[in-house]
Amino acid sequence: MQAQGNPFRSEIESLIRADDLNGLLKKAGELHGHWCNYLTYGVKAGYYAIKEMGVPNTGMEEIIAIVETNNCFSDGVQVVTGCSFGNNSLLYRDWGKTAVTVSKRDGQAIRIALDPDFEDSRGEEYPRAYELFYKIVARREPSDPAEYAEMMQLFSGMSTEELAVPFDKMFRITKMTIQIPEYAPIFDWKRCSVCGENAMGTRIIEKEGKYFCLGCAGEEYNMLSGEGIRLTS
Repeated sequence: MQAQGNPFRSEIESLIRADDLNGLLKKAGELHGHWCNYLTYGVKAGYYAIKEMGVPNTGMEEIIAIVETNNCFSDGVQVVTGCSFGNNSLLYRDWGKTAVTVSKRDGQAIRIALDPDFEDSRGEEYPRAYELFYKIVARREPSDPAEYAEMMQLFSGMSTEELAVPFDKMFRITKMTIQIPEYAPIFDWKRCSVCGENAMGTRIIEKEGKYFCLGCAGEEYNMLSGEGIRLTS
């Protein structure tokens, strides 16, 4: 499974071959900044998909990952699969579901979605962690440092414990054939006549022979935030 001649994925691929989910979770934490259960779900989904695909990823679009959420899950998927926005192999489907579809270039794919019954049961399984989460994170209520530290410790422990949950209990897994985009096109740059910065040609407005970036033109543009993809200006 290791990409020949490419050292950049060697550690991740070694962890996948060794079925070392704990090691993969540690690597994902380096990107995500902490450990939590949804990061674990992304790590496990990415691991399962890569094992099934059997295709090494050199960051050149050999495989495509389509995530359906912008929560912690997606960071786990990115680390394990090697698919990212920067290498044009991570696609975002704004459905708000904890799910990912990983596909080879021929369209042979596997969709892995968090089972709703399993997901709904987490609050009962870890009541104190969720109590603190809703207070501190969801409702943004005042809390003391001890409560914050307790929450982080509980979710860190939870992330490790969830590694042992069987895949068929945690996920709905479906093999399918999908149509995937062509390799990412290369666009020319155009220089904005106002700010002087280069912008992708497809994001430039031309008026009276001059080029304007979307910001200087005052045009609406798409932004991905915690709410999902929204038009803004």
